[in-house]
Amino acid sequence: MKLDFKTKTTELLKGNPDKKFTAREIGEWIFDNYEDECRELQKRSKAKRYPLTDDKALKQQLVRNICSLRPSLLKQHPKIKTTDGRPIKYYFTESSDSEEINNAEINETSRISKENEPAFKEHHLYQPLSNYLWSEFKIYPKRIDENRSKNSHGAGGNKWLHTDLVGMEDLSHDLMGQWCDEIKNCVKQYPSKRTNLWSFEVKVKINRSNVRESFFQAVSNSSWANFGYLVASEINSNASKELRILSSSHGIGVILLDAENPLESQIIIPARERNDIDWNTANRLAEQNPDFRRYIENVRAFCEGSVEDMDNTFWDITDDDN
Repeated sequence: MKLDFKTKTTELLKGNPDKKFTAREIGEWIFDNYEDECRELQKRSKAKRYPLTDDKALKQQLVRNICSLRPSLLKQHPKIKTTDGRPIKYYFTESSDSEEINNAEINETSRISKENEPAFKEHHLYQPLSNYLWSEFKIYPKRIDENRSKNSHGAGGNKWLHTDLVGMEDLSHDLMGQWCDEIKNCVKQYPSKRTNLWSFEVKVKINRSNVRESFFQAVSNSSWANFGYLVASEINSNASKELRILSSSHGIGVILLDAENPLESQIIIPARERNDIDWNTANRLAEQNPDFRRYIENVRAFCEGSVEDMDNTFWDITDDDN
């Protein structure tokens, strides 16, 4: 009997609604549950590039077949969806796109294909993002708490004003350790650009129902910075094309955050650099929010002096990151 990968994949996903599986996990399940049909595939195979000489090669072929059927699988079964990034994950859901977002935001969505694995609320993502930024790029990160703002403009006056996290990049970080004291002291006084300022808007999940709202929130909140990013712990593949179109027009980048293993996070769309800071917007933020005001104070202290002149207890850098 010919092995029908589409039927088998659908069987697994429908039997485990809202659980997410990689193509490799699906392949392993097919091999474990339909070994005879897999062996028949192995016998019939005439592949020269990837000969099915052992179980490892056979399982890898199952994975390739599952990946190749993804477009037709999604077209035939609208309730089967996939996530963006690597590895791609497949799942079946009865929820609409908007219901998925609501479920994710109230912490009821099951993550990945493991039993009893905790889900994430948005605030759970701030420290993993900070860890990623510091460990990977040596960007000094800081959470901006919108609850501390004055809101002097009335109800809704600060909507889409506050970014979730900010960052400061020391542009001389990689070189300062190699320079002699005379050059270091000269750099401190020379009126050249010493930092890039970063802004990050964080979401738990992005799909077709919230992709444009989330993106333009990032555009608004990051308008002051050199680099602006939209960050999410899960991005559905049905939103990826829209993100790329929007990013090409507005320059906002996209980060797929692995909250459990931050160093496995990916910049899937790089941000386009803005050469100049929008100081009017930065001033509005500093007037409204004490966290942002202290952020600017630390940037100023660094630019006038060095890393040692900042309040280094201000940044959201854990001991494990140092």
